[in-house]
Amino acid sequence: MEFNFIVSPANMVNILFICVGIGICMMSILQILFGTRLTKEVKTYFLLFFETILLYICNHLLRQLMDGAPGGTIRFWIHLVTFFEFVASGIMAWLFSMLTLFVAKTEERARLFATFLHLILAIHVIVMVVSQFSDLCYYFDESNSYHRSSGYILSNISILLMLLFDIYLLIRYRSNFSKRIRLAFWVYIISPSVAIIIQSIYSEIQFIIAATVLSAVYMTAVIMGDIIVRFEQQQAKSSRIETELNMATDIQASQLPRLFPAFPQRDEFDLFASMTPAKEVGGDFYDFFLVDDDHIGLVMADVSGKGVPAALFMMIARVLIKTHLQNGESPGEALKNVNEQLCEGNEAELFVTVWTAVLEISTGKGIAANAGHEHPALRRAGSGFELVTYRHSPAVATMEGINFKEHEFVLFPGDSLFVYTDGVTEATNSNNELLGTDRMIEALNKNPDASPEEVLSNAMAGIQAFVGSAEQFDDITMLCIKYNGTR
Repeated sequence: MEFNFIVSPANMVNILFICVGIGICMMSILQILFGTRLTKEVKTYFLLFFETILLYICNHLLRQLMDGAPGGTIRFWIHLVTFFEFVASGIMAWLFSMLTLFVAKTEERARLFATFLHLILAIHVIVMVVSQFSDLCYYFDESNSYHRSSGYILSNISILLMLLFDIYLLIRYRSNFSKRIRLAFWVYIISPSVAIIIQSIYSEIQFIIAATVLSAVYMTAVIMGDIIVRFEQQQAKSSRIETELNMATDIQASQLPRLFPAFPQRDEFDLFASMTPAKEVGGDFYDFFLVDDDHIGLVMADVSGKGVPAALFMMIARVLIKTHLQNGESPGEALKNVNEQLCEGNEAELFVTVWTAVLEISTGKGIAANAGHEHPALRRAGSGFELVTYRHSPAVATMEGINFKEHEFVLFPGDSLFVYTDGVTEATNSNNELLGTDRMIEALNKNPDASPEEVLSNAMAGIQAFVGSAEQFDDITMLCIKYNGTR
């Protein structure tokens, strides 16, 4: 293959522009490939953008090198590289328009605008295919020298339409562009136009190459800089949120009794409780407290939802339940009054399932109320844990005017009572199977006569063995009381 490149000051400047452009594009591609703070979508777009510019520049260079070289082989290749040069110019304009459309956030018109751009690009490609087999936009004479034909404007009409579309978006949706990005987009639009004007005076020098590459690099640098700034701001925000969530976790944990043994001076019973939130803060809670010297209040509850809203609702519900029970109200009465209070202004429409009881320490007699909560597990001395099932009342804060049914029970010396939230029975393994009550009872009965702390440890071990490496989706909260009786 013989090249017929004419050495002249203008051609040397052109070669310099093209080589610098190729080098800049290659460096930009490497920078994008190794950009650690760029999303996959951003990388894919800008890689395609600079690869298209590179295709355009390289084919332009090859056309210049082969222009005027004799031979049939040269004629085939110069036609091919010219075709790819013109197609690449259309794709560059289309990619920029798609970026402008994305940043403009046109919302309801986005699909219509995108369809318009796809259609314009398709027309451009069709025009260039026709030009490949005719003299519609350009032609090569017998010596393989490039010439523009009378229909040359058709090779740029689609690009011009996309350019006008970009200007429309920048003006119509200017409030959606930051000042720096809006300026970068205008530079990318205006620079080639200025270069074409200059080139009309100095026709032998391809200023359009330099203008296209430099404005593209500037635009990309501004957009990526904006992305990196927003990434760093998001990281700082995430760090601040994480710190605040850790503080919320500490505050929430401090609201629940967690010093054990809880009542070291009381030999009539022993109890232990734990909560493992699925997120930094959870919606489950437990509570236990002396109502008076001969009565202990027990609470196990689960707020709908997760995260901070559920945790705030949980703290309010816990205080209200404790207050009403310590005022001497029975579990059913306490839940009725709490329900009325929580229903007021409950715009988040949260609710809470509650199991609560008051146990008379001297006799082991207790009264419990279950508002849509899990069934407790009871163990009689000398036997294993079994579920105690009965009909629930509705959850607290679902509607006003609810009466909550009460259930009487008795604990004898050596008996144990285990209450929990649905995070226990609904613990899920990698096969999407639930732990269920049967496996929970099996874990509790590993050593049913153990202390409450060991009972909870056995239950958690059973959960972890079943779940394995699967993610925890719900809070796991448990409480166990063992009644020793008076001596």
